[in-house]
Amino acid sequence: MSIADFIHVTEVDQGPPFAESLFQRNYRASAPDFPHHVVAFWKRDDGSFLPVSYVHFTDCGDIFLAGGAATDGDLLRGMREDQRAALKDYGGLMLATLRYGFQRWGARCEAIFTCCGDARALATTPKLGFAETGIEYLLAAWQREPTPQRRRELIAKAKSFMPF
Repeated sequence: MSIADFIHVTEVDQGPPFAESLFQRNYRASAPDFPHHVVAFWKRDDGSFLPVSYVHFTDCGDIFLAGGAATDGDLLRGMREDQRAALKDYGGLMLATLRYGFQRWGARCEAIFTCCGDARALATTPKLGFAETGIEYLLAAWQREPTPQRRRELIAKAKSFMPF
């Protein structure tokens, strides 16, 4: 089974209607109300779709920030065993939502940054090319190889937005 059989990842114009409860549960804050909202929807056996995972991408011109990743564990536990196994084999929903953002916006920027301290998330980020920056919790996935000076500038820019 492929996750494409039961997971649909897409950008939605308005994130809070789909992500507010996930965001509140994970961050005790409101979901961002500005672009770009990536949602993974679970297609249930009855044909209905439920938002099961979310990540927010912020366009900062030469960089994008990927933050606010959240997954609904209750919905995951409600999936069939073969669906949970397919997600595990794939690498999880966070990987699916981040990959979507990388494919959609990666070519438009020099780097995608994320803030990460969660052990499960840290197991996923290397699969997308994220690496340490020398700033605690700040990881970068370089979309183009910058000069050392440019790398420092972009890291400083991303750091100025922390936490995101």
